[in-house]
Amino acid sequence: MRVAQIGVGQWGKNLARNFGALADLAWLCDVDTGQHAELTQRYPAAHVTASVDDVLADDSVEAVVIATPVPTHYELARRALEAEKHVFVEKPPAMRGTELEELCDLAEERSRVLMPGHLLLYHPGVRRLKEIVDSGELGDVLYVYGNRQNLGTFRTNENALWSLGVHDLSVLLYLIEEEPSDVRAHGNAFLTGGVEDVVFCYLRFPSGKMAHMHLSWLDPHKIRRITVVGNDRMAVFDDMERDRKITVYDNWRTRTGDIYSPKVAATEPLRLECEHFLSLVQGEGDPFKAARDAVPVVRALEQLQASLETVAA
Repeated sequence: MRVAQIGVGQWGKNLARNFGALADLAWLCDVDTGQHAELTQRYPAAHVTASVDDVLADDSVEAVVIATPVPTHYELARRALEAEKHVFVEKPPAMRGTELEELCDLAEERSRVLMPGHLLLYHPGVRRLKEIVDSGELGDVLYVYGNRQNLGTFRTNENALWSLGVHDLSVLLYLIEEEPSDVRAHGNAFLTGGVEDVVFCYLRFPSGKMAHMHLSWLDPHKIRRITVVGNDRMAVFDDMERDRKITVYDNWRTRTGDIYSPKVAATEPLRLECEHFLSLVQGEGDPFKAARDAVPVVRALEQLQASLETVAA
């Protein structure tokens, strides 16, 4: 399968590494011409260009991978679909729910795969957590919360909600399987005006479940954790743990009971994600589900951003 990639920055290099191993990486496109020589050396069989038009004009390219800055995702994905390409686009695939719905309609109209890059949904630890939740082992889920904190990297063109929150939000909605009925966000821009470094999000769901997220790149600790509280047990996914990605706590109401950690496969989530995209292009599975599932994520991000702006005003 001939694949082209648009955007080969810090994260894009990881995508190129995987798609280069799994498919025929035919094109690499990046506006930073300073890295073209390095890309040519690393992928000698690929054409390297700064022009998106070069990529989309190649009829032999079946699929396009988009790993560019977030505000460009919608327009590039739309152009690629209109050029009859299957599309993998990094998260979030758009900044408005209506834009993503438009992309979904276009993908279905053209019979093309549109897959947003919600990486954590392919993490074996998150998959195992989902199995535990769905099995009823925790009882009825009461609330879920995410902590995604670090010291840096400091962004100037997107806030902590859009840079960090999309990861945990996709997992929260995956676990709860509902779209929030009420969302609120508070934050502050300490380093760069208009770019919130610290954001606290609150979500309530029609069933009565609730969730919250603490997002920050102004924190002395690197935390990547999702906690699910049920009325029987609690479970924690901690991506910073090397061997104990999942921990289940028994009988939390009486402060007694066992604590155990089920085995989680060590497979690279990004490799699983790339393999899934290619399998969809080859006709395996529902080609439209991943994009449709991402619509509530983008809608919630949009609503949380509106809440942030309202509070700031």
